[in-house]
Amino acid sequence: MGSELSDFEKQRLANIAERDALLKKLTQEAQSSGLFPPKLAKASSGDTGKAKKKPPPKKIKKEEEAPLPRRTSSRLRGIAAESEVAKRKADDEYEVAMEAARAKRVRKSDAFTFNEMIVSGQKLSGDALIGVDVVTKGVAKPYERTFGDAEIKKTSDKDLKALREEMSGLQLWEPWEPNRIKLTPERVYTMTFHPSETKPLIFAGDKMGHLGVLDASQEKPISTKTEDDDEEDDDPDPVLTTLKPHTRTISSMMIHPSKPTHLYTASYDSSIREMDLEKTTSVEKYAPESTSEDVPISGIDMALDDPNCLYWTTLDGAFGRYDTRTPRGDSTVENWQLSDKKIGGFSLYPAHPHYFATASLDRTMKLWDLRKLSHDEPVPIGEHQSRLSVSHAAFNSAGQIATSSYDDTLKIYDLGAKGISSWKPGHTVSDDQMKPDTVVRHNCQTGRWVTMYVLSHSHSPPHAKPLY
Repeated sequence: MGSELSDFEKQRLANIAERDALLKKLTQEAQSSGLFPPKLAKASSGDTGKAKKKPPPKKIKKEEEAPLPRRTSSRLRGIAAESEVAKRKADDEYEVAMEAARAKRVRKSDAFTFNEMIVSGQKLSGDALIGVDVVTKGVAKPYERTFGDAEIKKTSDKDLKALREEMSGLQLWEPWEPNRIKLTPERVYTMTFHPSETKPLIFAGDKMGHLGVLDASQEKPISTKTEDDDEEDDDPDPVLTTLKPHTRTISSMMIHPSKPTHLYTASYDSSIREMDLEKTTSVEKYAPESTSEDVPISGIDMALDDPNCLYWTTLDGAFGRYDTRTPRGDSTVENWQLSDKKIGGFSLYPAHPHYFATASLDRTMKLWDLRKLSHDEPVPIGEHQSRLSVSHAAFNSAGQIATSSYDDTLKIYDLGAKGISSWKPGHTVSDDQMKPDTVVRHNCQTGRWVTMYVLSHSHSPPHAKPLY
């Protein structure tokens, strides 16, 4: 009985045999399909083709050293986990990291030359940038109508048709493809054109404070390569210049019509700078007294008849005014808290600059009158609410306001037809009067696929109607 196997043992041996047979079968199938190469036969000791193994190098005996830890932790240094020393060390390291981050973002209050601000591209001189004649001729006159009231009354649909045909006939700048004209290293937030008609200059500000300058009057060089030349034909990109006047996003730019050689730039680094295109310098015109005070500026504008007074809005919902002829200080800078949320953009009414319109993250476009604007509780004289956030509001000389919004619409409010030029101080506008007269829909998915639209009024339209 002792030599007989139990049923359990018989089943175990049967399982082992079945497993071995299955493994053998799988190995044979793998070898036949080339997935598992057969084992090579061991070479005989008499094979002469086999290279002899090199003897391993002799190891130099080193004195045994105590192994060092890969990192030095507080425990290995004898510091308790919740000790005051560990807390102070962590706080010190955090402060150092935060100070380094703040140093990169703090604004630069000094005056610079273009050569000190240049990041890449061609170095600029005043004559090369705008030409010596820009002050005396060739500058467009903003807000000046090219037709009088009599001509406007006589306009018909034919004129509108001709205007649309002219706009449709516009073409892209031909010398270079658009994807080769990279004005700035980062995403463009604002652009403006110089008003000179003799030299088309384009300025663009990006997310990191770079200012790109493009002279659109340049022509593409003609290749002089012959058939015998072996070298590849050079196809140079357009000449661009990149400056860095700010440390953070350039949010808005403008050129006052009475000072065409000066470019004003506003930035999230809380400063407004004036760039002299003739002297190729940049100076700070406004900023909070302390560099640690963070007041990101979202928009800038100036009255047509006053090149010395700066107006701006902030991401904190404030509106400010400062006369650059006065010493900078809290007593000379006026501020109004117009909204609890971000004001994305604003503009003054060119004909009557005491009126201005703001666009806010709270989904409203609001109309304000500086003559009746309280510092304690500012109240708009009219407002309109959109479905989503309003990113910009632009006044034109005819008293019309154009807004862009996240709801993929452009809206036009014709306040000129409602008598804005004759309104007395204290006048209020009803909700019905604040409804948009025109709504233009688009499918550009602004804010999702492309940068939010920022409308701009054409300062010198060669037509009877003001254009955006």
